[in-house]
Amino acid sequence: MPRLAYLVTHPVTARTLLRGQLAWLRGRGHDVAVVSGPGAALDDLAARERVATVGVPMEREIRPLADLVSLARLVGALRALRPDVVNASTPKAGLLGMIAAAVTRVPARVYLLRGLRLETARGARGRLLKAAERVACGLAHEVVCVSESLRRRALEEGLVAADRARVLGAGSSNGVDAERFRPRGRDDAEVEALRARLGLGAGAPVVGFVGRLTRDKGIEDLWRAFEQVVLPRVPAARLLLVGEPEPGDPVPAAVLEALRRHPRVVGTGAFVRDTAPYYALMDVLAFPSYREGFPNAPLEAAASERPVVGYAATGTVDAVVAGRTGTVVPLGDWRALGEALVGYLDVPDLAREHGRAGRERARREFEPAALWARLEQEHLRLLAEVPDARARARRLARRLGRSRTLKRALDLAIAGPALAAAAPALAAVALAVRLGIGRPVLFAQQRPGLHGRPFTLYKLRSMTDARDAAGRPLPDAARLTRLGRLLRATSLDELPELWNVVRGDMSLVGPRPLLMEYLARYSPEQARRHEVKPGLTGWAVVRGRNALTWEEKFADDVWYVDHWSLGLDLQILARTALSVLRREGINAPGAATMPVFMGSGAAPAPAASVRGAVGFPAVTDAG
Repeated sequence: MPRLAYLVTHPVTARTLLRGQLAWLRGRGHDVAVVSGPGAALDDLAARERVATVGVPMEREIRPLADLVSLARLVGALRALRPDVVNASTPKAGLLGMIAAAVTRVPARVYLLRGLRLETARGARGRLLKAAERVACGLAHEVVCVSESLRRRALEEGLVAADRARVLGAGSSNGVDAERFRPRGRDDAEVEALRARLGLGAGAPVVGFVGRLTRDKGIEDLWRAFEQVVLPRVPAARLLLVGEPEPGDPVPAAVLEALRRHPRVVGTGAFVRDTAPYYALMDVLAFPSYREGFPNAPLEAAASERPVVGYAATGTVDAVVAGRTGTVVPLGDWRALGEALVGYLDVPDLAREHGRAGRERARREFEPAALWARLEQEHLRLLAEVPDARARARRLARRLGRSRTLKRALDLAIAGPALAAAAPALAAVALAVRLGIGRPVLFAQQRPGLHGRPFTLYKLRSMTDARDAAGRPLPDAARLTRLGRLLRATSLDELPELWNVVRGDMSLVGPRPLLMEYLARYSPEQARRHEVKPGLTGWAVVRGRNALTWEEKFADDVWYVDHWSLGLDLQILARTALSVLRREGINAPGAATMPVFMGSGAAPAPAASVRGAVGFPAVTDAG
């Protein structure tokens, strides 16, 4: 049996989400190790599951320096363990674990996607989280999503290809032990002792919540729903919060303080290791989370015969069958959340009916051993498929990895000094453009970059904004000034693109960045030109530039994608210098610029004006 290494960020997560799974795999003959943040929880896991553990500190939040240290330690740990399969989950361990597994050439890499933090992140943080998920998914041989709605969201975000993302059975992180969460009556001694200790009061209707007390979990919405909807209708109701606040995603201090002070709110105030008896105290579980993978609390509540009211969030819609095991309300609608909670408190028969249906589903679809067996088969299948492809992939990864690193180094080594050296000439040409053509001096326009992602390209302006009586831009030949022709002939108008190279939007060598609207017109083969970064120059440029037809240019671009190397880049740069000196291929035959690309098989249209960025004149793409 293969040697398995599980990577998880936090030891409490490992102890909770891998409960029983590791011992089952070990019993099947697997050599199992867990790499996680150190702590008592990891020690408990090792003793309970009888598996090897390695403590590697990992921060849950983004900490660049600490993350680099963690990555180095993970690489060392995997080199020592030499696993056949790495199964990494949770965002930080997923990212660092997939990188470490790729560096150490682990034969089979599985990224277990338990949720997407990027769903509720905004701005730079959201973009960074999305980039991290793309890296983790891209380095994995397979991405196992814990729910179908999570898989759909990952595909919508462009994180993973459809053929590498799958859901095992009905999903979930680890199934649910229906016996552990068996229904308990109010006469259960442990439940009654717990009720007395919490001070809930005999017979009081209880709305429960289990999980981290964070903003993403919807605690602020839950407080509003309970205070403004539930209590006015059911004054004897209690709100039971099982969990503790987390500093990484804090609930507003005023809300936490209100929860602490309210006489109808009871909280554990700390992490609860065994939540099973707490569900017996509840009449209904409230779960207003804004993002999930496949939440455990609704599944545990279902196994305990308790109905669930949740938001229609990713993951929650898989855990709760609306109208059968609970109620799903629109995301963020706390009033609807409160009304649904009141509905179960007012109609106990409905709560019992949905609770029984939830337990039946939990036992039928989420039996842990069945999920573990499916996961084991995925590991074995990957290893069976990998042998020949694995050797090829290793060779290719080494070659491409070295070449791409060198390519970026070459870009920076040439573009940076060239931009600095060209600054005086650039200033002089900019002044000439200002005097000879007018404002603005720079032309900025969105162009598709690597994988078609847009970036802002910068050039020196080479056309006027002359228009006819109807306000339409004149043909390119009429707007292309003598100075503009000179700039294009000498390629001086391209100088600002050196800044795009320094930024990493472009490379020195690659297919030329064309127009965003062309993306929808490419054939699947032509679209492959975006598998590499666009370039200042390229194979199509030195083979004829605008003297080529669109089909010839795209064929050259795809040839470059399939054959690129550092040596080829150096050859193209040398030939580009000669082409510029000879002024070859500046214009398409019989046209001032390249005709508009209308799609494969379409008749070429005359060069037409295309509106650039706001505040800039309309110009055409000239390749």
